[in-house]
Amino acid sequence: MHPKPKFLVLCGDLVNAMPGTSSSEPQMNDVRDVFSALDPEITLFYLPGNHDIGDIPTEQGVEQYRRHFGPDHYSFWLNGCHFVVLNSQYYENESQCSHLAQEQREWLDGVLKEGPFQHRVVFQHIPWFVHNPDESKFYFNIDKPLRTQMLNKFKENGVSKIFCGHLHENAGGWDDTLELVVSSAIGAQLGEVPAGHGFRIVKVYEDRIEHNYVTLDNAPTDISL
Repeated sequence: MHPKPKFLVLCGDLVNAMPGTSSSEPQMNDVRDVFSALDPEITLFYLPGNHDIGDIPTEQGVEQYRRHFGPDHYSFWLNGCHFVVLNSQYYENESQCSHLAQEQREWLDGVLKEGPFQHRVVFQHIPWFVHNPDESKFYFNIDKPLRTQMLNKFKENGVSKIFCGHLHENAGGWDDTLELVVSSAIGAQLGEVPAGHGFRIVKVYEDRIEHNYVTLDNAPTDISL
């Protein structure tokens, strides 16, 4: 691909086997082996999904993830843009690791005070909503009271895009000035009309962020900027 991407983000569910199963560790090793072949000029960022640390995450599951892939939440800067990576499993169910969830909450409050920035973007696995911010709670989104609280926090702190996975199909919508983008998977496809195995190309300009989903069969080799 030309020009090369500045970085690649894997939005969770790096493996299929759930924590504590016999296949979990081998699959995590396999992921790292596969991506060891990535061009070293392209920075790779991981984040956890429910298959990586569990639908109800535990301290043991998070520790296993961190041992293989590094921190489960962090931020980074590139060309004046601020990127925030979250562990969304804490927002789904923190009952078995409330102290870890609290650590992320306190860390996020501090990170959102950093600046100035050209754009601020969040990456996480579970989307706050799938189609609109007022939808009812179901498996693929986050409970509405917490959703509303966090979306307001993001908007108040200049977040313009939130990129997510989890759904295994393309979706998303807007909450005022904030766009939430749900990308389908490079692996298993769901939905009545599957999007196809693929990935999302994101272009960051001074005044806007553009994105589009491409399938592996139709992935471009030359990117127009």
